[in-house]
Amino acid sequence: MRDLALIFGMALGAALGVGLAGALLLRLLRRRSITVHICALLAVTVTAVVAGVAVVAEAMFLSPHDLEVVLITVAAAATVSLGVGWLFGRRLAAAAVWADQARERERQLEKGRRDLVAWVSHDLRTPLAGLRAMAEALEDRVVRDPETVDEYHRRIRVETDRMTRLVDDLFELSRINAGALRLSLSRVPLGDVVSDALAGTAPLAAARRIRLVAAESGWPVVTASEPELARVVANLLLNAVRYTPEDGTVRVDAGQERDGAWFSVADTCGGIPETDLPRLFDVAFRGEPARTPRRGGGSGGGSGGLGLAIVRGLVEAHGGRVDVQNTGDGCRFVVRLPAA
Repeated sequence: MRDLALIFGMALGAALGVGLAGALLLRLLRRRSITVHICALLAVTVTAVVAGVAVVAEAMFLSPHDLEVVLITVAAAATVSLGVGWLFGRRLAAAAVWADQARERERQLEKGRRDLVAWVSHDLRTPLAGLRAMAEALEDRVVRDPETVDEYHRRIRVETDRMTRLVDDLFELSRINAGALRLSLSRVPLGDVVSDALAGTAPLAAARRIRLVAAESGWPVVTASEPELARVVANLLLNAVRYTPEDGTVRVDAGQERDGAWFSVADTCGGIPETDLPRLFDVAFRGEPARTPRRGGGSGGGSGGLGLAIVRGLVEAHGGRVDVQNTGDGCRFVVRLPAA
C-alpha cells in the first residue's frame, strides 16, 4: 500500500509540474485563436500523462529494454491522442466561430428588419396623411379654383406613384432575400440597357439641370437577365441623380475584363463619408441627413433606402459584385458581371 501511495505521489508530482507549465502557456496564449487554445490544452493533458508514466517507470528500475518499450507505447498513444484532438479541436473551433458569426448575422438582420419597418412606416405614413388631407379638401370642396384642384390631382398622382414604387421595391427585396428570384439568363447588349435607362432618367436630370454622359463605344455583351439588369442600371442612375447637386454630372462607362465585363456610374455628389461606405448597400440605410434625397419631383422621390440593397441583391444573383469608392468630386459605383 505504501508503494502504491509513493507511485501515486510521484505521478501526481510530475503531472502537477506539467500542469503548472501548461497553465502558464495558456495564459501567454490567451489572445490566440480557439484552435490554438484547444490544441495547447490537449498537449498539456497528454504530456502530463506521459510525464507521470515516465517518472513511475524510471522509479521502478525497469531494464533499459522494458523502459524503452513503455516509453514507445506511451509515445504512440500520445501521438494518436494529439492527432485526433487536433483534428476535432479544429472542427470544434470552426463550429464555435461559425455559431458566433451566425448570431452576429442574426442580430444584424434583426436590426435591419427593424430599421426597414421604421423607414417604410415613415415613408408610407407621411404621403398617406397628405393624400387624405388633399382628398378631404377636394371632397368637402374646400378648394374650388381649377389651378389648385389640378395641383392637388397632380400631387395625389405623384405620391401614389411613389408609394407604388416603394411597394414594388419591398416585393423585389423580399424575393431576393427569400431566394425566390429566378433569372432568365441570355446575351444582353449592355449598351442597349444603359440607353433605355438614360432615356427614363433624362426628365428628372433635365429638371435639375444635371448632365447625363455616356461612353459612345466599348459597351460589352453580358450574360444576364435583361429586366433585372435594367433595374440595376436604373436604380444606380436614379441614385446618382438624386444625390448630385444641380448643374452636376452623372457619367456612365463600361468595359471588358479578362474574366467578365463591368460598367460604372459616377456622380458629382461631393463624396460619401468613409464610415458610411461599408453600409451603403444595407437595407434602409440612407446615411446622413445631408445625403437624404429631396422629396417630390416624380421619380426623384425617396425609395425607402432600398434601391442600393436591391442593386446588390440582383448583381450577386447574377454572380457578379458591386463596389463603390469616392472620387475627386463624388463617388463611383462599379458593377462587374460575367461576360457573354
